[in-house]
Amino acid sequence: MPIIATIEQLEAIYGQPGEASTVKVANRITPPYRVLIDKSPFAALATCGPEGLDCSPRGDRPGFVRVHDERTLMMPDRRGNNRVDSLRNIVRDSRVALLFLIPGSGSTLRVNGRAQVSADADLLASFKMDGKAPRTVIVMTVEEIYFQCARAIVRSDLWNPDKRVDPKTLPTPGQILADMSENRVGGEEYDRAWPERARQSLW
Repeated sequence: MPIIATIEQLEAIYGQPGEASTVKVANRITPPYRVLIDKSPFAALATCGPEGLDCSPRGDRPGFVRVHDERTLMMPDRRGNNRVDSLRNIVRDSRVALLFLIPGSGSTLRVNGRAQVSADADLLASFKMDGKAPRTVIVMTVEEIYFQCARAIVRSDLWNPDKRVDPKTLPTPGQILADMSENRVGGEEYDRAWPERARQSLW
């Protein structure tokens, strides 16, 4: 199987990007890009560390990633499973990337830069939801930001309600945990309890 091993080989296949693919790139949060961030309730956070790469889903109410200024984004680290994979990586390697999705929109937004983890009390308090503050906030310095065209969303038909997968055809978290732990954790009781547990621990 032939393997592409050099940039020259890649460029021989793909050629050079068109102007629309390059002129959209900025080193700051422009007003149109701010609108996309403010409308997004979901982003994928990519980080890297000594063990390799990681990509973590992040979701909250639209605008949960705060535009502090044209070069700075702030994202609360809401309650989760306490693995803190992303935070461990950021502490050791500051390089991060975000991919924002907006329900119903074909456009996505890509942001690359560097981040730090802050536990400043005033900053945490400013992100309170239902009276609960996050334990940390990810503070990202933007180095590169640009929108991605809609082809991936169009090809996947992602927002088409008629294409939603029936949850009953998928393994449940409880089933996966039971399978991975030889039934020590998970199972039907886990699945029954999860909706209420999640409701009480969103923030």
